[in-house]
Amino acid sequence: MTNMTPNIRPNAAGDYPDIHPDAFIDPSAQIIGKVKIEKDVFVGPMSVIRADERGPDGSVQPIVIHQEVNIQDGVIIHSHGGSSVTIGPRTSVAHGVVIHGPCSIDEDCFLAIRSMLYSSTLGSSVWVGMGAIVMRTILVAHTHVSTGSVILSRPDALGLKFVSANHQHYMEEVLRAAQRLLEDYINNARQKKIECSMTTLTSQTYSQTDIY
Repeated sequence: MTNMTPNIRPNAAGDYPDIHPDAFIDPSAQIIGKVKIEKDVFVGPMSVIRADERGPDGSVQPIVIHQEVNIQDGVIIHSHGGSSVTIGPRTSVAHGVVIHGPCSIDEDCFLAIRSMLYSSTLGSSVWVGMGAIVMRTILVAHTHVSTGSVILSRPDALGLKFVSANHQHYMEEVLRAAQRLLEDYINNARQKKIECSMTTLTSQTYSQTDIY
């Protein structure tokens, strides 16, 4: 993406966001620095994705959002200098979630409202419940973190259960709803662009007529 807008801009190191044209970024969201956003990603209102802290070598590590990730309102994603954040395909990041790297989140995960991740690694299809805190931990695939849980280390995660069939079904439903929402927003934006172009063309036509 080469056309920057006030809410999509480089960091102080000069790194520009790289955003796929088929992603949707709400105009109130802030995308700053070395951020890569792939196809069919939705970024909701007031979210902040900021990759701007330099590491020891002076460079900034990326935040990478893979295909079909759903990032809802008020999400914050950032990382310490020298460390990255990766969010795998088809992951849902609900309202008000905070992700602070270094973090690696695998595919098909679900981070519920107001949950927090810090310096952690999640396998595929992990569920982190509302208001849960996960720090300095590795969660294996299909782990279920209950609402309000506090996981501060690997030992805290040893007794966790696996995601149930009901939770898995809910995760799939949320993802389908998010994709429908993405399509609606993209189609709406394209329609507005067409209408704007038609208005501009009509205006130019009238101006040329006035000349003669």
